[in-house]
Amino acid sequence: MKWVAAAAAFAAMTGLALAQQPTFFRIGTGGTAGTYYPVGGLIANAISGHGDKGVPGLVATAVASNGSVANVNAIESGSMESGFSQSDVAFWAYTGTGLYDGKAKVEDLRIIANLYPETIHLVASKASGIKSVADLKGKRVALDEPGSGTLVDARIVLSAFGLTEKDIKPEYLKPGPASDRLRDGALDAFFFVGGYPTGAISELASSTAIELVPITGPEVDKMLAQYKFFAKDKVPADTYKGVAATDTISVNAQWVTSAKQPDDLIYNIVKVLWNKDSRAALDAGHAKGKLITLDNATNGLGIPLHPGAERFYKEAGVLK
Repeated sequence: MKWVAAAAAFAAMTGLALAQQPTFFRIGTGGTAGTYYPVGGLIANAISGHGDKGVPGLVATAVASNGSVANVNAIESGSMESGFSQSDVAFWAYTGTGLYDGKAKVEDLRIIANLYPETIHLVASKASGIKSVADLKGKRVALDEPGSGTLVDARIVLSAFGLTEKDIKPEYLKPGPASDRLRDGALDAFFFVGGYPTGAISELASSTAIELVPITGPEVDKMLAQYKFFAKDKVPADTYKGVAATDTISVNAQWVTSAKQPDDLIYNIVKVLWNKDSRAALDAGHAKGKLITLDNATNGLGIPLHPGAERFYKEAGVLK
């Protein structure tokens, strides 16, 4: 009977070990100088299990990436469990349109939560004399890296004003390196899509005379009618040092995952995301954190919610 007792003890120990195995959950974000990365860190810390907080056994991490497109592709391939994406990129991926025209649809893409508006920044040095999108012709302009949602939107904005990359001197840089080059006089302007204020632009404005270029006018009105995921937006005065209030446009930042992720896991993650401890962390951790609210979590989705998330939102009364 000793071997029976030993086997039972071993089974119990093995079961305990299995029960204690952590569940890893990566959140693809963006460049470290943008908004996705710090917000992703806040959310990862809030949902990770530690003490009596978070999802028990969950180890969530924010991973720097090239942004929306790269995150969607990583979710599709299984190299990331989740990630942040602009609403336009998520819609295109799911429907096989726009940027994903001619590519296989990412049919398993699902939403965990809508997060906050992402503002399209067009940052220019005052010395460049750039006052409108049309003024970018012939200028040195950074459009962000391939795989980023910023690059996609920058191309749409240029096109609205009758411009292509052939009409400018394009560079493909994240906002951090682009800021450095603009500060050094090696760049005239750069695009960045993200929640304001973003660290790289705040730092740049503290040492360099910059302007936000308005993205407005009849060209933009026509563009908004064509691309429903854009909305009018305004960056308030002095969001960045010495920069006046600027009319522009925005898309939504969304937290997306795969339909293959377990329903109970996503349900528990969403439940913790909207508890009082997470609320306090979001409010205190980043200017955009205050805009991440349960009331807005199911607005402007464009693609289906993950069933686990949908279950929570129905229980919470924000979905019927």
